Amino acid sequence: MKRIFDIIFSISILTIAITPMLLIALIIKFSSSGPIIFWSKRVGMDNKIFLMPKFRSMRVNTPSLATHLLENPVSYLTPIGAFLRQYSLDELPQLLSVLKGDMSLVGPRPALYNQYDLINIRTKKGVHKILPGITGWAQINGRDDLAILNKAHLDEEYLKLKSFWFDLKILWKTFYKALFRENVSH
Repeated sequence: MKRIFDIIFSISILTIAITPMLLIALIIKFSSSGPIIFWSKRVGMDNKIFLMPKFRSMRVNTPSLATHLLENPVSYLTPIGAFLRQYSLDELPQLLSVLKGDMSLVGPRPALYNQYDLINIRTKKGVHKILPGITGWAQINGRDDLAILNKAHLDEEYLKLKSFWFDLKILWKTFYKALFRENVSH
């Protein structure tokens, strides 16, 4: 049921968002050099690496690190990058990863391929056995402000509590938090 919901919801959002996505793509193209889409190496289900698309919000030569590990993350943002990240619009292309089956709408956010501490903790807790999501329990309970251990603990809670209704609750809270830019620090 979750997979069917993921597909129907993703197609619906993509249909509604196609015009804004084209506008975002044009603004990215004309406001900074580099590709419109950034393909990030991420850790998926069973710790398999996949390429996750995002609208590019950072400059081309930004180090491949989690944003919170950058010395001054704001200095790497493109002219439109802060806006895209504040409203989570950079995440819209990930709906394609949901359609492909690399991601779900709701699940633990996929770790960067080099976030070994998070990957190891999630593996010990069994979290690596579920599809990563565009949003998740940790995302709505702290997002950028969470320490790795807290994030992994919330991911484990999601694993234990996951259900269709819990996913709907997380989606609703995600929409609310993105609209009001809660817990977005960069």
